[in-house]
Order: sequence, then C-alpha cells, then structure tokens
Amino acid sequence: MAKKIKLILAEDEIALGQIIKESLETRDFDVILCENGVKAFEKYKSEQPEILVLDVMMPKKDGFTLAKEIRAIDKRIPIIFLTAKSQTENVVEGFSIGGNDYLKKPFSMEELIVRIHNLLNRTQVQKTADILNIGEYQFNFPKQLLHYKEEAPLQLTHREAHLLFHLIKNQNKVLDRSLILNKLWGTDDFFSARSMDVFISKLRKKLNKDDSIQIINVRGFGYKLTV
Repeated sequence: MAKKIKLILAEDEIALGQIIKESLETRDFDVILCENGVKAFEKYKSEQPEILVLDVMMPKKDGFTLAKEIRAIDKRIPIIFLTAKSQTENVVEGFSIGGNDYLKKPFSMEELIVRIHNLLNRTQVQKTADILNIGEYQFNFPKQLLHYKEEAPLQLTHREAHLLFHLIKNQNKVLDRSLILNKLWGTDDFFSARSMDVFISKLRKKLNKDDSIQIINVRGFGYKLTV
C-alpha cells in the first residue's frame, strides 16, 4: 500500500477547511487541519509534513507570517497559499517570502490537487539534481545554495532555485516565458508574470559578482542566460 502524503492545511473557515480535508483524504492524503497559524506552526514542528497549504487571512497568525517563520528554519518544504486577495502586491509578497504557489478563492479541488502534486514532483527532482557550474559560481541545487569562490554561500528560495536550474539547463537558449510560468507558477497570468520578473531581478543581483553572466530579457519570448 502506498504511503500517504502528510499535509498540513491551515484554514480558519471551518466548513471550507473540512471540505478540503475530506476531499484530499479521498485522494490518499493524510491531512492535519488547523484553524489558525499558531496551531499550524505547532503541528508543523511535531508532525513533519511534506507540504503546507496555508490560508493567508487567519486569526492569531496569518499565512504570510507563518510562512516566514517556517522559511527561517526550512527552505525546502513546498508552501501553497490560499487567498481571496488578487492584488499584484499580495501575490508578489507571497512568492517573495518563500511561497511556491497560490490559489485564489474560490478554486476547484482538482486544481489544488494538481498543484500539490506538481510541487511534490519538483521537490523530488530537486533532491536528485547535480551540482551545476555557471561562470565563477557553483550552484548546489539539492541544497539551494549558490557559491561564489571562497565566500559564504547564498541561500536561495525554493522558487529561485528552480528558476535558476531551468535557466542553467537552457544556457544560451531562450527560456520560454509562458512555459516556465506554467511549470513553476502553475499559470502564466499577469500576477505570475510580475512575480517572475521580481525573481529574475533577484537572481541577477545574486549573480552580479561575475560580469560574464547575464540574464537577458528577450521581449515577447522569455529570458536567456548567457556566460
């Protein structure tokens, strides 16, 4: 019998939380439902889940604050935000603090399940990837660390690491914008595109000690990493 995937669901709307929990349990997930961020953080520490699904607006501790606390001690666990907010700044903030995906309410259970499996599959790829070289940098993808010569390594976020991985694997080729948005963000809508632009800017800054490395914006198509 296949091992169930342990998931923490933090949702303060009790009825909605119970519906999501029961739906996921029919798909062989082991779901721990928490009604606020404080309880979710306690369960995260004691239960060692494989993935987190966090509502943004919760009492006692909101989803963004909870994610920040978890990212301070765990850079790798996948995090999906559930939000009724759709403003660009809210979506970008969620990705910037370490979220891997988001779903705007209302959403379908099928979409949530697909996004959960996509994130878990990406995490598995990350664990088995090799160490990659780019210019004078060394990129340890499994540990999400970027090394420059003898300096202390930079810790990348989950999404930064995956974006850099795909840029390196497609070095000197145009990385299709729509393709990578759908692969890493689950959608190529305006909010995700803005978020991707933010992550590209962050990667440029982290790679700026080697002048030979460039991430070029190929307008209308995507990005190209050149060395």
